[in-house]
Order: sequence, then structure tokens, then C-alpha cells
Amino acid sequence: MSEEYLLELEHIRKEYPGVVALKDVSLRLRRGEVLALIGENGAGKSTLIKTCSGAVIPTSGKIRINGKEFDRMTPQLAAENGIAIIYQEFNNVGELSAAENLFLGRPIRKGIMIDRKAMEEEAAKAFAQLQIKIDPRELVKNLTVGYQQMIEIAKAIQQNAQVLIMDEPSAPLTSNEVENMFKVVELLRKKGVSIIYISHRLEEIFRLSDRIEVLRDGEYIETLITRESTVDQLIKLMVGREMTQKYPERKPCIDKNKVVLELKNVCGNGDENMSLKIHAGEVLGLGGLVGAGRTELAEVIFGAAKKESGQMFLNGKEINPRNPREAIDLGIALVPEDRKRHGALLTNTIKNNINMPIYERISSASVINSRTERSNAEKYMKEMAIKTPSFQQHVKNLSGGNQQKVILGKWMAADSRLIIFDEPTRGIDVGAKYEIYKLINSLVEEGRSVLMISSEMEELMGMSDRIIVLSEHKMTGELEKEYFNADKIMTYASMAADGKKEN
Repeated sequence: MSEEYLLELEHIRKEYPGVVALKDVSLRLRRGEVLALIGENGAGKSTLIKTCSGAVIPTSGKIRINGKEFDRMTPQLAAENGIAIIYQEFNNVGELSAAENLFLGRPIRKGIMIDRKAMEEEAAKAFAQLQIKIDPRELVKNLTVGYQQMIEIAKAIQQNAQVLIMDEPSAPLTSNEVENMFKVVELLRKKGVSIIYISHRLEEIFRLSDRIEVLRDGEYIETLITRESTVDQLIKLMVGREMTQKYPERKPCIDKNKVVLELKNVCGNGDENMSLKIHAGEVLGLGGLVGAGRTELAEVIFGAAKKESGQMFLNGKEINPRNPREAIDLGIALVPEDRKRHGALLTNTIKNNINMPIYERISSASVINSRTERSNAEKYMKEMAIKTPSFQQHVKNLSGGNQQKVILGKWMAADSRLIIFDEPTRGIDVGAKYEIYKLINSLVEEGRSVLMISSEMEELMGMSDRIIVLSEHKMTGELEKEYFNADKIMTYASMAADGKKEN
């Protein structure tokens, strides 16, 4: 091993029944550098980093840390050798304080008693080291997601982590929290901590990393020096082809004479006086800053939150779904922002998930028609282009993009006519995004309607036919496609709650 490298993974292979997740992948991490690890969903990134932490035991290959060789890791061994991972789902306990979470499983004691004062003092020092202001006594459940993430980072650094692996760290954060996280990454780099940074957001990769390693379909493709690379070059390496455009072309298909959904002065779930129309064959974009009330509106339409006043009409008929089941029966579907918690049953099969909304329809005397169940799964796996050997595969084993396709597949099986997408491509790589965009286009070309919530300005303008903007739970602006403008959208999104609606 060269003294230049702190961590080396050599010829890592990982096989699962019927699937080779990693094929002869190597990685080298220098001391005090940020190495970006990129690739499409399913490229093998998560499997590779889990071999470092002991969560996955490789079928073959070697791991070297500080010149010491291992053929496998365990979580304890990884921690002892200075490797820590910050996953998207944090390991914090909400009912405990920030200090107690920092020392979770290894409390400071005075005799047999836990010394809370000492833990709070040490926690304050750890937070100060990262230049973050967190009250050590505050319960974690009362902290923002960004601060919860900082506790995880502080925990790793306090345990003398030399290698910090960050898996999509910006995915759950607001823009301000992302900026704070970037500052902490730069601070850690200066302190000599080596970082493996995984993200689908290429702008972050160029801002933070020194080198970039690309994986594709479980194989090592290339390692590049960041300052000598381009976005187009990375995309081509990730997807294995040139991508000449980010957004697929769509045939004009809006039927202005057919209003599928209309809201008249709808209030509920914190939102006030929401009025809008969605036509057949239209993608209506819903823009606004985090907390503007976009998801809250989607929940009211889907029956997941109560409508307090106003009227909703579906195909000209007034509706008032009291729960999601009633909304589904009306032909309304929701693809939620958090697909893992609310969109799919991860421990169930693809077949179960696709048929979930229609089991009553395909059953007789409580007996499921297994032939219909199987044919539905096969049909929508094919139509959604879900990459997997079998419909018996558990959804948790699929990539993020394929999980999103399973969720969409179940709504196609339910013959939903209005599909609400809440952040449809969050945490999805650039190649899979394009596939999701094509599926959205195919929906409206079939005459269905889409309400799309997105925090990505480019996506909002690239996919929408019209955009409505919310601010502080009120509608503040509406733009037709020919008038789309990022500055105008941000102006609407930043308007005070008492600002007048502009057109």
C-alpha cells in the first residue's frame, strides 16, 4: 500500500442469489481528500460503502486501512479502524437529548451513575469543534433534520473517525442546511478527515470533491480529477451513453375543454383559499419554498388530510375524499416524497406492491385471483421498465429509480386518472430521472393529468405546462409555459403571506 492512501478496496465482488451487485470494484481514498462516488441507482455505490462498514460481507476482495489488510469488516472492526458512515436514515433517538444521542451506547459514568453533566460538557465541545450551535440538552425530536445530521457527524468525529462516508447527505436538507453541511465538510477536510461523498446532485460533486469515482452496473468505470471534468462527461460515464437533452419531448396533448380537477377556495391542512384547475393531458407544476404548503395541498386532494372549507370537483362532480382509500377509488393517486416510508411496502414483493390498491377488485370471496395478480405484475413491470430478475423481488432491494417505478406501476394498475407527484426524482440519478420524465409524459399523452411538486427549479420548468407558486400556504402566482422564468418564480415563492396574487 502507498502511504498516500488511507483506505483501499481491492477487487471487491459481491454476489446475491441471481444478482452480482459488485464485479471487481476497487477504490482508493487519499488522506484528507473528498472522493465523490457516483453512478446511477443500482450501480453498486451503497453495496460498496457497506463493505467498508461491515454491513455487507464481500464475496471476495481485500480491504486495507492504514496498511492493515482485511478480507471482511464488522461494524465494530470498522469503528475501531476509524470508519464511520452517515446514512440517509439517522440513528438518533428522538426522545433523548443531543448529548445523550452523542454518547448513545457509551455513556460517561461517575461510578455506576451516568454523568449527564459531563456528557453535556463534552457534547458542547464537540459541537463547537464543528462550529455548530446545538443545545446539548435539547431533545433530538425538537431539532431540524440538519441539526440531527450534525449530531451524527459529531458522533463520528468524536469517535476518532478517519474516514467519513456520507450517503446522499443533502437529500433531506433545506437549502440553508445544505450550505451548513458544506461548511462542515470543508472544516473536516482541513482537519485531515478523509470523506467519501455520495450524491446524485452533480453541482455538489463539483463544489466539494477532489476526485470522482464512477460506477455503472456494479462495475468500476473510471476515476477523474474533479477540476478537469465536465458534467456531460460524468453523465456519459454514468449512463453509458450520450444524453443530448435532460427532458424528453412531449406531444401537445392538453384538452382545454376537459377540466379533470378543480379547486375553489379550498382551505385545510394549513393552506388557505386554494383555487386551481388541471386539464386532461396536462402537467401542472406546483412550486414554492420548503414549508410553502405544497405537500399539504396534495394531502388534502388525496384525502390524507381534512378539507376544512371550499369545494373540489373531479370531472365536474363535487368530491370530498375523507381518506386515501376514497381518493384511490375516485381515480386519484399520490406518489409521495418519502417513497420508502409512505410510497411502497419495502419488505413486500413487487407483485404485492403493484396489486395492493386493487386486491379487492381481483378477489372473490376473499380469495385472490393469482393469475390476474401475476399478469398485472408482469404487465406493469414491463411497462415501467423495472430492472429486476423477478416480480418476487422485495422492493427494498431495488434502486431508488426502480422503487419509484413500482409505486407508479401500482397506480397504473389502479387506473388512476389524476396522479400527484411529490418530488418525483428526489434521490434519483440523472439517467433514472430521464426514465421517470418519459413515464410522466406517457401518462399525460394517454389523457391522464399530473400535478407535480418539485423543489428543483429546472425540473419544474422543464416538465410543467403551467406552474402555480405557493408561499406561506397561499397561492401567489401562476405562469403559462411561454412565461416561465426562474427569477419570477422565486419572486412569487418569496412573497409575504399578505402579498396580492400576481398573474
